[in-house]
Amino acid sequence: MSDQDRYIPGVPCWADTPQPDPQAAVAFYGELFGWQFEDVMPPDAPVRYFVARRGGGDVAAVGTQADGAPPHAAWRTYVWVTDAEETADKVRAAGGRVLREPSDVGDQGRMAVCADPEGAAFCLWEAHTHRGAGVVNEHGSVNFNDLHTRDLDGARRFYGAVFGWETLDMDGWFAWALPGYGDFLEARRPGMRAGMAEMGAPERFEDVVATLQLIPGDQADLSPHWGVTFAVDDADAIAARVPELGGRVAVAPFDAPWVRMTVITDPQGVTFTASQFVPENRNAQASGAAAGA
Repeated sequence: MSDQDRYIPGVPCWADTPQPDPQAAVAFYGELFGWQFEDVMPPDAPVRYFVARRGGGDVAAVGTQADGAPPHAAWRTYVWVTDAEETADKVRAAGGRVLREPSDVGDQGRMAVCADPEGAAFCLWEAHTHRGAGVVNEHGSVNFNDLHTRDLDGARRFYGAVFGWETLDMDGWFAWALPGYGDFLEARRPGMRAGMAEMGAPERFEDVVATLQLIPGDQADLSPHWGVTFAVDDADAIAARVPELGGRVAVAPFDAPWVRMTVITDPQGVTFTASQFVPENRNAQASGAAAGA
């Protein structure tokens, strides 16, 4: 691990979306978030993989949907691990499934695709040259990775056994915390904890690595899944731009604790959340409006 790494084992580190028409997705996200793309695959490769960048740093990626992939494209969450094989064994032991065995991705790292006991898929990433996203928590970059589940207790057992995560009740919404992550962040950015305390952040917020949302009982057609929330400067402006680019606003902008959010579906049916940090909303009532993201 280099001195510049922002990840430790158990922290989501990357997100990508394999799509039926990756070029169309590149056009949509490039216009929406101001991403600049580089296709990192050889010209004669049968698939494409466009890495998105902002300010010179890697943000996320758009790729070609593989043959035999699930019919609905999605944003995938990658979790940083030290040993993909060892973690895949933990997934099996905890009642999950390994959908794709660990394998090399060139010299970039080793990847495995897994699913928790409810079927929510996620990826393991054992980093080699690719060290995850270099830009996060800024406009047009990943803000949170979000698990949507119906079985809170089962999720606690599974992700606790695999990654050592704990759940935190944040006064109406839940988060995944990794013990020791705050210590790592404080070492990288001295004063981080003091700044959070001054802002009034919830206790242990510095340990948060992802969010956890219960799927409402009236959404019987929604399967447990992992989703992605992107940080934006203006949620209303982003929502207004989406229809012009061929997407759909699934949930209009609404206020939630600390943020203003909107749920968006891209032109190929992939849903994600855009979130604007609004400190004045710290006492806003939590809402289930974003459960489909």
